[in-house]
Amino acid sequence: MTTRSNIRFVLNDRDITLDSVGASDTLLDFLRIDRRLTGTKEGCAEGDCGACTVLVGRLQDGVLRYEPVNACIRLLASLDACHVVSVEHLSGPDGRLHPVQLAMVEHHGSQCGFCTPGFVMSLYALWMGNPDPSETEIETALQGNLCRCTGYEPIIKAARAVTVHGSPADDALTLERDAMTARLSHLRDGMRVDTSKDGSRCILPASVDDLADVLQEMPNATIIAGATDVGLWVTKFLRDISPVVFLGHLDALKKVERRDDTIHIGAGVSYTDSRAVMVADYPHLGSFWDRIAGWQIRSMGTIGGNIANGSPIGDTPPVLIALGATITLRKGAARRSLPIEAFFIDYGKQDRGEGEFLESISVPRPKADARHAAYKISKRRDEDISSVCAAFNVTVEDGVITSARIAFGGMAATPKRATHAETALVGAEWSEAALLKAAAALGDDFAPLTDWRASAEYRLLVSKNLFRKFWRDQQDSDVAVQLTA
Repeated sequence: MTTRSNIRFVLNDRDITLDSVGASDTLLDFLRIDRRLTGTKEGCAEGDCGACTVLVGRLQDGVLRYEPVNACIRLLASLDACHVVSVEHLSGPDGRLHPVQLAMVEHHGSQCGFCTPGFVMSLYALWMGNPDPSETEIETALQGNLCRCTGYEPIIKAARAVTVHGSPADDALTLERDAMTARLSHLRDGMRVDTSKDGSRCILPASVDDLADVLQEMPNATIIAGATDVGLWVTKFLRDISPVVFLGHLDALKKVERRDDTIHIGAGVSYTDSRAVMVADYPHLGSFWDRIAGWQIRSMGTIGGNIANGSPIGDTPPVLIALGATITLRKGAARRSLPIEAFFIDYGKQDRGEGEFLESISVPRPKADARHAAYKISKRRDEDISSVCAAFNVTVEDGVITSARIAFGGMAATPKRATHAETALVGAEWSEAALLKAAAALGDDFAPLTDWRASAEYRLLVSKNLFRKFWRDQQDSDVAVQLTA
């Protein structure tokens, strides 16, 4: 295996080669401390506030794509063969402001100014892909940006006005796309990257087969796709995560496609990239997917990482359990598949052996008689962690419930099926009474804990109430229930 020992990427308009990179080195520190590009701010250091937002462009199957990411938890080594765009790159050669910046000035979108560069970068990404967005699209794009001065209304007005000041067709990233594609293609040399600093080691495998080989050599290495969780191990808990094996650059793990009977999702597919395919078969997941963190985290975080992390409050596992998903684990050349619910053994313990990694997820496509729903309960509607997450998959034939898969997060040490509630439903008439009877069985399925997100009593009560909401939603009821707290 041919190995390279440096990290190479493009920062704004400059080629960067770093011969020494540690596992815990972040993009934010590199920008601010090493390059003195201080427009990118540190606010929360955990990917919540968006003050550190930059764009990262990467070739995927030969196509250059830019996405907003949180520089505070984006690990530097993962940027090999990428184009990093910071807010300083937006100004023209004569120093004139970018259309996004002009719109922010015109509509007084900047107050104290601390969060402004992050908002500008998120709006830049939105404008490049959608120059005439609706208010809902703007709000969705800005979920991951927090303004402490409550200046959202003028920022939204600015977002609507960007195109008045220019067109994405005339933007530097558009005009230079072919040239940048060629530069990044040159950097993608197909080698394994193995770099270190002060004993801290980073490895970027050359392929998925090489990934399998690396993990057999180093079975206890930290595996990182998007770093939306591991990044906090670095910034908040100061953990030593070395050696690190990165997989976010592997195109073979970023395939998502609808097949005859299944949806195939590679373990490296992000929330953003999985949305369209999942919603095409399961429309109810559109609004649910949009409540997973903010745009920056949805761009970085992966479905595989959300599963492998094993958190009892992860957003996607309850949905995937209810849909009957299976996962494929790989060690070397050997693969095994299992129902996703069997992967979660206990709190912090998953059915993954040393040197084994999650390779793909397979989701059955929907049956004609199935009824679906997914609900997220959190203190704050946008960019918040679930207190309770619930997913329903109930098949009704001739007015009788013939099968039921119901899963919850936040109710146990792992994401878990409500087996007693399911049993109560199967064979019953499709009715509100049957659902409420099943809800009453939740006490036999779960004994939730009390923590700062919710009390045990609240969790159990809201979970029971979701059965009623599921019935009403299926009846196209006029009753509006706002599940935000």
